[in-house]
Amino acid sequence: MKKEEKKMKKKEELENNSEQIISSVEEKNDVVNDSEISKESENAIENNNSQINSETESLNNEKEINNENSNNKNEKPSRKAEFIEFLKFLCFSLSAGAIQLGSFTLMYELIGWKEWWACHLISLTLSVVWNFTFNRKFTFKSASNVPLAMTFAFLFYVGFTPASIFGGNALKDIGWNGTLVEMLMMVINFVLEFVWDKFIVFNDKLMGKIGNKLKIKKKSKENSK
Repeated sequence: MKKEEKKMKKKEELENNSEQIISSVEEKNDVVNDSEISKESENAIENNNSQINSETESLNNEKEINNENSNNKNEKPSRKAEFIEFLKFLCFSLSAGAIQLGSFTLMYELIGWKEWWACHLISLTLSVVWNFTFNRKFTFKSASNVPLAMTFAFLFYVGFTPASIFGGNALKDIGWNGTLVEMLMMVINFVLEFVWDKFIVFNDKLMGKIGNKLKIKKKSKENSK
């Protein structure tokens, strides 16, 4: 509200400047001819009007974003909805874990492909595709900004995948059982992903702030064009 008041005051000052410019230009009648006064007056008023328009547009953008924020607050899910959301996440995570462990066991134990990192990467990729697809369709429906939430969900694996490959492969090289290492990586994955989703992805307040900043940047770029 304070920002809007400041901008409204600035707008009023600009309008007052327009009036002052007109009066100051009229006082030059004794020195400058009428055509020069008219041109100077028009240029000054035009410059001030453009500034007034930009200030008005900025105020309207902020009001629009504030309205969206208030709507998001009103649409905040209940505890029951949040619990159901968590159960969906848990079910899809468990099913994704089954796919990861099953595919890893098939390649590493049954087929006999002893390149642990390759088996882990393939099984993790299958798990992420499964988890990502179904969470996008069902779990993340209640997120205030679905594309942004899914982007941050994907970013988790950008960091976790290489860390789990190098860390797990190092444990395998020092003598750990490959399947045991895979199960350990799955437990770490579940715990870290749950914390990430709870405090980042499902945090509507944080997602709203990031979304608003991106909207303001996008609108400022459009206005500059």
